[in-house]
Amino acid sequence: MNSENYFISQFKNKNIGDDGALIDGFVYSKDAFFENVHFKIDWMNFYQIARKAMLVNISDAIAMNAQPKYALLSVAMPKDITKIQMKELAQGFLDVAKEYDMEIIGGDTISNTKLDITITIISQTQKPLTRKGLQKNHLLAYTGILGKSSKDLKKLFNKGSLHKKSKFVDIKLQQKFIKNSTRFLSAGMDISDGLFSDLDKLASVNRVGFRFIKHLSKDIACSGEEYEMLIAFDKRQLKTIQRRASQNRVKLNIFAKATRDRYINRCKAHHF
Repeated sequence: MNSENYFISQFKNKNIGDDGALIDGFVYSKDAFFENVHFKIDWMNFYQIARKAMLVNISDAIAMNAQPKYALLSVAMPKDITKIQMKELAQGFLDVAKEYDMEIIGGDTISNTKLDITITIISQTQKPLTRKGLQKNHLLAYTGILGKSSKDLKKLFNKGSLHKKSKFVDIKLQQKFIKNSTRFLSAGMDISDGLFSDLDKLASVNRVGFRFIKHLSKDIACSGEEYEMLIAFDKRQLKTIQRRASQNRVKLNIFAKATRDRYINRCKAHHF
């Protein structure tokens, strides 16, 4: 058990374990986006930082087939931040909120030595998609293309620059595909810590392992902050899921089958 999982295990609550806490049809989720941990100030402008902070948080709601309704912002700002930068930051939050038809209803601001953002998202769902429900012989797939976020991060560390549509800067969430496919899925979650690491979470909660039917390099499967979807479904639903993916212009990659074997994560932990 790594340090993150050990700390989480201290809070013995039935609502902990998914991308968000599901209570009476509402999903409550919270993520941090901290300078020098998740980003450096010279990598993105303030507008881009705010957008990514919001999208990272909304991803948890989308992963559970929930519609984001409200956001609470906690923003710790450096003392030398300018009014122009504050305006850019606010506009980034507001534009994403508008795109997802949600409302920013409050939060907190404090002075700090750097820019740290924490966001709480309150969402609503009629048919939640959770991590539990994966069974032996179910197929596993991920959406989109993995590995680009890790490549772009290496570019930034090497003083390179990114295109404004780089996945590291501009996240695309699979809301329509998940909404149209949830009733055919047995389990799902977003890929934030890397595919192999997130598979470890599915393995733990469902007590399964995996047989890979497609080779995945560590460059692809250990890349964090991808925010694609990891889904599982009965093989009898394969054609339906493929059709839903095609209708929503989503690239679907079937890569494994659930087994009773023990799963071992081959990636290093991102958090501790």
